[in-house]
Amino acid sequence: MNQTEWAMLEKRVTGWIKEAAARLRASLTNPLEISEKSAHNDLVTNMDRSIEHFLVGKIKDHYPEHRIISEEGYGDEVTDTNGILWLLDPIDGTLNYVMQKRFFAISIGIYENGEGRAAFIYDVMGDELFHCLSGKGAYKNNAKLEPLTKIHIDDALIDLSPTWLKPNRRIDEDVFTEIIKRCSGTRAYGAASLELAYVAAGLLDAYFTMRLSPWDYGAGLILLSEVGGCHSRADGVPINILSKTSVIAARPGLYEDLIQHIKEQVASGKRLNEPQ
Repeated sequence: MNQTEWAMLEKRVTGWIKEAAARLRASLTNPLEISEKSAHNDLVTNMDRSIEHFLVGKIKDHYPEHRIISEEGYGDEVTDTNGILWLLDPIDGTLNYVMQKRFFAISIGIYENGEGRAAFIYDVMGDELFHCLSGKGAYKNNAKLEPLTKIHIDDALIDLSPTWLKPNRRIDEDVFTEIIKRCSGTRAYGAASLELAYVAAGLLDAYFTMRLSPWDYGAGLILLSEVGGCHSRADGVPINILSKTSVIAARPGLYEDLIQHIKEQVASGKRLNEPQ
């Protein structure tokens, strides 16, 4: 695809997302069909499926040769990153959507031969669209995001997904004890795409979680790269965008500090197990 085609794609996707968001806002006044997936707090609703079906349909109508990885099963079976690949989450933060009726997002990341090309993360209730085309700058609505500057742990606000504290955690709970003590504060919002967008926008300084799927992080990694942020697995290994994986994303400087800290903890015998 050439630059003109990517610009048209951006315009189309923005329109699709806004239409999908309007449906989601309208749905908040109606009864939802809710079921559990892997756990009592891992929910899926009729609207997750409805919005994914709508967006996948739009993508297939306009870009039938492209492939899609999506959360609720309307996408394709994908085993490689050849060509153009869409990573789609119709409602990132379904638990927030159900219980709080805020802080949930529509997330779309688009890759070409494994390289991030376009990202769209829309805070449905906040009416904030974080978006970019690779090499053209990243934006929150119409405001361009500034390149990220270096920061160190003592001055950082860090988002730590609390899943690493659960009994079946893949990392020893005290790995981050010193980080928590040293940093300025911690947060957890429950919507990975928005949390990654917040790092890209400078509203958070780092985000860490031990288990995400491609549709959770696909758009956020592209957005973060566009502003000079850093990301990898928790052990510093580059992320395979087809995998369930840990994700650590941060400003430069802080990223290196966090990775070094984790490596030192693992060297001392602490556990760090990647999802399989």
